[in-house]
Amino acid sequence: MAHLASRRKSAIFRHRDDNGGMTVDLVSLTIIMLVAVLCPVIVQLIPGKPVPQTVLLLLAGALLGPHMFGVIQVSESVQLLSELGLAFLFLLAGYEIDPKQLGGHQGRVGLATWAATFVLAFAVITFVPYFKRHDMTGMAAVITLTTTALGTLMPILKERGLEGTPVGNAVVAYGTWGELCPVLMMAVLLSTRSQWQTFLTLAVFAAICVVAALVPAKARKAGNRFYRLVTKHSNISEQVLMRLTVLLLITLVTVSAIFDLDVVLGAFAAGFILRYVIPEGSQTLETRLDGISYGFFIPIFFVVSGAAIDLKAVGGNPGLLIVFIVVLMLIRAVPVYIAMSLDRKANPMSSHHRVTVAVYCATALPLIVAVTTVAVKAGTMQQMTASTLVAAGAVTVFLMPLLAGLTYRVADVHPVTAIGEIAHDPHDYRQILHEHIEMAHLLRHAERMDVFVARMDTLPPAASAADAKLRAELVQRAERERDRCLRELGIDPATAQEYREDTVKRWRQTASKRAGGAAGAGGAAGAGGTAGAGGTGGSAAGDADTGSAGAADGAGAGDAGASGGATR
Repeated sequence: MAHLASRRKSAIFRHRDDNGGMTVDLVSLTIIMLVAVLCPVIVQLIPGKPVPQTVLLLLAGALLGPHMFGVIQVSESVQLLSELGLAFLFLLAGYEIDPKQLGGHQGRVGLATWAATFVLAFAVITFVPYFKRHDMTGMAAVITLTTTALGTLMPILKERGLEGTPVGNAVVAYGTWGELCPVLMMAVLLSTRSQWQTFLTLAVFAAICVVAALVPAKARKAGNRFYRLVTKHSNISEQVLMRLTVLLLITLVTVSAIFDLDVVLGAFAAGFILRYVIPEGSQTLETRLDGISYGFFIPIFFVVSGAAIDLKAVGGNPGLLIVFIVVLMLIRAVPVYIAMSLDRKANPMSSHHRVTVAVYCATALPLIVAVTTVAVKAGTMQQMTASTLVAAGAVTVFLMPLLAGLTYRVADVHPVTAIGEIAHDPHDYRQILHEHIEMAHLLRHAERMDVFVARMDTLPPAASAADAKLRAELVQRAERERDRCLRELGIDPATAQEYREDTVKRWRQTASKRAGGAAGAGGAAGAGGTAGAGGTGGSAAGDADTGSAGAADGAGAGDAGASGGATR
């Protein structure tokens, strides 16, 4: 294998000396972008799309990197692009965070939960001999067990329709601290300076960030000459706003580098500042940021991060990989579940959905890459251990959303209640299973309609009266469909708050009055048909599962249609 990799490496990069390394960089970049193009295509071909693109990008980087086939060479130029990819990833993560949510009740509970997680991680790393034997010591190892990959989770939550739902909001509330606090801990605990120098540096950096936030915010509020000039023409405004955003990002990343802080801190601060300056958001800016970030820079970061993984080292120590994932689940997920269970008034969710939130919060990767990179450079962690931890982080990106998705789908079926009913009346097991599955479809469909209505409310003002009328009609259809589902479940739409609570009891009371499963199946099919009419692409199917999927497709198409009309 090593001989083959050496031959390929020499064949591909034989022009290094003649062209000063430029050919090496361009060939590596071409291969990386080819991987970035193929990975989403492969994901779409996998039934159910259980594997996120991130996992494939990391795996491709590990296979094509210097530890395996040696096709990709991570030169200084490619490494710079990778660092910018990391910066854009955390810029978007910081931009997604609502400062008001941090100061709210759920935000305060999330901070306390992270503090408990940090204490648990410190105790485990300090007092469990296994980690000392495997070179997992010090604060770097502690921080890796307290992270949540919120920036990686946000696209997954959007793709699964969880954005704006109670589950999605809870993931953001708890995951925010799982990303923000480790970033701050990296700056404080992994610094090579003395304590007073570290705090002085952070104070100066914070002052620069405050100035960077207040100046554009004041200019926008006062409507000064520069702001009027920028916003006078829409095309120029969009371009300048995008360039100002990149300037803000590069400036704070540069300041971080000058102060010998990790680029993650500067990028995260840039996202916070951007949200402060534009609290209402900007759909045009977000679209362009997503395009340049996920279209170019972020895939490079993940492929280059994968190239640093030594698969042979990971294969030689599979125990550490498995133990790290299990401990991450126990240290990060369990405290989140306990906190939500103790805070039922603010989080009136079923036990299954609390498990879903907790499992999502145990997803960790980008910060593991950043922390292990700093630790390896400082000599406090071996490259072999770092490779294993990064590989474990990649596994969590695949495993945790998969488990959370399964838990979320199973939760609405209320399997424990169904098992109890079947044990009481085993001869009627088919009818019981059918009713529970139908209940799950109706609940999911009602929630999708809620999410659709919420998304319509966040759209920019309609460009014309016709667009406004179309939006109003779509919202009314979605609300009628949601109310129909709730009435089918025996819930009064006028008084429904958290309609997942006590649903089984109401559903069983309603189901006992029905003649059989035929009416229930027809109701679920109607759910798909009605909402499918609301959009342009929804499809109504006869069975409950297909009907529910058609409902979601219809809502999404209606959303896209309204958005398109608004932008036009």
